[in-house]
Amino acid sequence: MKLSRVTSLLIRGRRVYRTAGFVCGERIRDAAVLLKNNYSVSAVRDRTALLYRNHGEPSQVVQLESLVLPQMGPERVLVKMLAAPINPSDLNMIQGTYAILPELPAVGGNEGVGQVMEVGDKVKTLKVGDWVIPRDAGIGTWRTAAVLKADDLVTLPKDIPVLSAATLGVNPCTAFRMLTDFEELKPGDTVIQNAANSGVGQAVIQIAAAKGIQTINVVRDRPDLQQLSDRLTALGATHVITEETLRRPEMKELFKSCPRPKLALNGVGGKSATELLRHLQSGGSMVTYGGMAKQPVTVPVSALIFKDVKIRGFWVTQWKRDNKHDEDALRNMLDELCILIRAGKLSAPACTEVCLQDFRKALENTMKPYVSTKQVFVM
Repeated sequence: MKLSRVTSLLIRGRRVYRTAGFVCGERIRDAAVLLKNNYSVSAVRDRTALLYRNHGEPSQVVQLESLVLPQMGPERVLVKMLAAPINPSDLNMIQGTYAILPELPAVGGNEGVGQVMEVGDKVKTLKVGDWVIPRDAGIGTWRTAAVLKADDLVTLPKDIPVLSAATLGVNPCTAFRMLTDFEELKPGDTVIQNAANSGVGQAVIQIAAAKGIQTINVVRDRPDLQQLSDRLTALGATHVITEETLRRPEMKELFKSCPRPKLALNGVGGKSATELLRHLQSGGSMVTYGGMAKQPVTVPVSALIFKDVKIRGFWVTQWKRDNKHDEDALRNMLDELCILIRAGKLSAPACTEVCLQDFRKALENTMKPYVSTKQVFVM
C-alpha cells in the first residue's frame, strides 16, 4: 500500500532537535483544553513527524524531522494530532515485515486521535473541533499535524479519555470483532486466550466481562506475575494462568468451575497455540490474530478429526477494508465500544506518555520483553 500524495508532501524538511509538541510538557488531558478556542493553521505551531527512509530496526531508522504542510484542498482537513500509540504492527511496518508497506519515506504509526483544526470547502462530514481517528492503516500518526482527506477519517465523541480514543481503532476493534464474528457466545460461555496482557488481550477481558463471558487468560511467567494477575483480574479476568500451567493436569480442575472454551484467541503462535487447541470444546474455533513467538501454528490431527475444531485468522485492517462501503459497520462498532468506555467497562491499556523527541527510548521500551505498558506519543 502506498501513502497518499499529501503524506509524501509532508515529509520534506530538515532534521530538528526540539520539543515535538507544544503541549508535550503538560498532561495529555490538557491538550483538548489548549486547542478548544484556537482553531486555525497558526495554532499548529509545531509541525514535526517521526519518519523512516529505509526499513530496519525502528530505533535506528526512525528520525524526528520537520514538516512542510501542504495547502488545504476542498476535500481535506487540517488535523492536530493529540496522541498516537506504538503498536507491534507499527514496528513490523518499519522493519519491512508487515503485510502492507507504505511508500518510503513514510511517517510511522497507524493509530491515534487528532482534532480537526480546519476543513475544506466541500467537507460535509467533519467540522472544526471534531476528534478523529484513521479509518485505515498507512496514514502515519506519529506527527504533530497533517492535512488529510476527510474520507480517510472517522469521528469519535469528545467525552471519552484521550488515551482511550488514541488506542481505540486497533486493539479494541480486533477484540470486539473476534468475540462477535466467529462463535455465538452467550453469558456463561468461556473464551481462552494467550497474550492476555497485550492491548488486544486486555480489551478481550473487558468486553467479554461486560457480556458475561468468562475468560481464561494465559500469560508468560515473570517476576511480577502476581501484580499482573491482580491487574488483569481487576479488569474482569475470570482466570489468569501461565503458559506452564496450561500444559499441566491441574487444567482439569479449572474446568470444573467453568465450561471448556468455545473460542480460543491466539496472538502468539507456536506451542502456545497448540496448547490452546487442546482445551477447546468440540466444534470450537481458534482465531489467530498475531504471531509474537514467530513460530508456525501446529494443529494436531486429533483436534481436527475427533474435535472438528475450526482454525481461522483475523486482521482488523482487512475487516475495515471489506466493510469500507458499509458506513454503519465501523460506526456501530465504535459507538458500542464508546458506550462501554463511558460506563467504565472498557479502559485504555496501561500507558506511558512520551514526547516525540523521546522516540528512541519509547521504541526501545516497546520491544523489551515483559513490558506491560503501551508507549503513547503525546503531541
